[in-house]
Amino acid sequence: MMPSMYPPEAVQPMRDELTSVGFEELKTPEDVDRVVKETKGTVLCVINSVCGCAAGSARPGIGLALQHTVIPDRLVTVFAGMEREAVDRVRELHAGAAAPSSPSVVLFKDGKVAGMLERSQIERRAPQEIAQMLVGAFDQLCTRPGPSIPPETFAKLEHLKICGSSIPRMG
Repeated sequence: MMPSMYPPEAVQPMRDELTSVGFEELKTPEDVDRVVKETKGTVLCVINSVCGCAAGSARPGIGLALQHTVIPDRLVTVFAGMEREAVDRVRELHAGAAAPSSPSVVLFKDGKVAGMLERSQIERRAPQEIAQMLVGAFDQLCTRPGPSIPPETFAKLEHLKICGSSIPRMG
């Protein structure tokens, strides 16, 4: 097992941003395979990241998109630099659809890549723009009623945006 690159306590607030809107964390390649391959319907998989500017817009944009009336069946996340083997497995599953990047968002349908936002499509975009791109895909591919959490709960969430991240690497 590859070691984590960052102290767990330093990335916990970034993890919490996604789990608070309904995401399940996947920690192993086997977890990734189980969810992606065995889920009938849609799986939204976010490769979370310490990248302050891009991830700092991606996380609130993803949460905002999940306030839509139609959302993916499953919401899962892996964290770049932390669960490295799980991230590698997600990247293997989307190989050919886009280059590996973090943050990134993959929408699987019946185990196959149906849509993707890579870092270059996330950078320099406001959360509302990211949400709009995701909602377009949700409208085309998803059937589960949204939102993922009640609007009044979503309104209370606080988001991190730390451009020029200074989280120290471990080791």
